[in-house]
Amino acid sequence: MTDLFNKNSSLLEITEKYPETIPVFTSNGFGNMDNREQREKLGGSVTLGMSLMLKQIDYDSFEKFLIEAIEAKNDKTDLTLAGDDRGELQEDLNVVGLLPCPVRIPMLESFNSFIESYKKESDVRIKHELKAASMGLDWVENNIRGVEDASELPDLFISAGFDMFFDEKMIGRFKKQNAFKDTTGLETLNSSFDKIDLKDPAGHYSMISVVPAVFLINMKELGDRPLPESWKDILDPAFENRVSLPVGDFDLFNAILLNIHKIYGDDGIAALGRNLLESLHPSQMVKSDRKKENRPIVTIMPYFFTKMVKEGGSMKAVWPKDGSIISPIFMLAKREKLDILQPVIDFFASEEVGSVLAHSGMFPSTNPNIDNRLKPEDGFMWLGWDYIYNNDIGALISHCEAVFDSALVRGA
Repeated sequence: MTDLFNKNSSLLEITEKYPETIPVFTSNGFGNMDNREQREKLGGSVTLGMSLMLKQIDYDSFEKFLIEAIEAKNDKTDLTLAGDDRGELQEDLNVVGLLPCPVRIPMLESFNSFIESYKKESDVRIKHELKAASMGLDWVENNIRGVEDASELPDLFISAGFDMFFDEKMIGRFKKQNAFKDTTGLETLNSSFDKIDLKDPAGHYSMISVVPAVFLINMKELGDRPLPESWKDILDPAFENRVSLPVGDFDLFNAILLNIHKIYGDDGIAALGRNLLESLHPSQMVKSDRKKENRPIVTIMPYFFTKMVKEGGSMKAVWPKDGSIISPIFMLAKREKLDILQPVIDFFASEEVGSVLAHSGMFPSTNPNIDNRLKPEDGFMWLGWDYIYNNDIGALISHCEAVFDSALVRGA
């Protein structure tokens, strides 16, 4: 335990005493810590231990990053990252992406170790910015805004969701230039996905994991309604204004919109909009039974957060019988750099990373050697490559959002 701060130190206290820690907070999902007014308003009443527990970030690992920032003081490098030194090395690689908050720090720790060993073996410098997924896609988009030639892109992208990867105004246009190649070597994916085909038949996109969406049912509020066990059930008028959705989690929310639209069309999206009660962060969703009023009956949330549900309480986790809608965690590797990029690709497709994703984050891994700890009946609902390649996904997301918002306005 450091004597610089402890679990009971407030965020404001830490950042006021050690302003060099602010970039550590902001790059790990504490976006409001970059704003002094927000720090003073919220940071004074929230302890470090409480905030890390809500974000499901390991305290000991995060403590190390804060101490590194404090000890470095005048070092302008983002100390949640490594491998960005400016030595006289022969080659450069640039790795950019968003990692789910629950697994970001352990993945970074492993990646930092890999970088050091790879640099010693090959004299290849790896610059990387792997931010918390809560930072949002705008940050990643800044890395490709104004880029017209694929050679100017970062060498490897990692992120969840469909938004940026298939949007013809974003990375989708570079796919048409044959800029990316799947070289993970995973000819057979994890048996958890035997009933769906996650492997890109065109060989552009790699998928290392998925974020599953499940239901959390407030049994006290359910009353005499039948237990919802499928996505069709969630659209039933019986749940009008009684469903909570992760609207702020764009990756998963858009995956839900796309899959509902594929099966149920605009009517399904409108029904989902009418049934929306409110948008909650997943850490709030598991406590929604404690709300004094307007309690949701159903909360749709990432599978990871179900482990925060108190046993014996009124909240029941349900894996949809027609399959958990998944938001894929994609990896895009630039074809022209594969000669020196391949070891990095192998790292992210490895059992080591797969174990972190599946066991620390409950994000099932595609690596065939990982035990995803799922039940045999836990299936998935996947948009499908034919559907992805035969539709303008960016335009379809915009259309679904418009239909959803219109239903909200009418239902208000």
